[in-house]
Amino acid sequence: MKRQMKLTPQEQSQQHTAAEQEQTVREFASADEMLRDDAAHTVVPPAVAERLRESAAGIPAPGRSWWKRLFKTD
Repeated sequence: MKRQMKLTPQEQSQQHTAAEQEQTVREFASADEMLRDDAAHTVVPPAVAERLRESAAGIPAPGRSWWKRLFKTD
């Protein structure tokens, strides 16, 4: 037989909020939109962010686009 534990009002509220969040359904028009939404709600650990910054520092900047070269706009 299981023992039933009584929850405080705050714990009940937290459980109810967690259950609501799990049941929230969101629809996205595309996979890109879903990934952007996920990125906006995901916290990146500082160590990972630093490693990413270091990795990206070695990537050269892209050259000018073909239409800017064609029309010589600056």
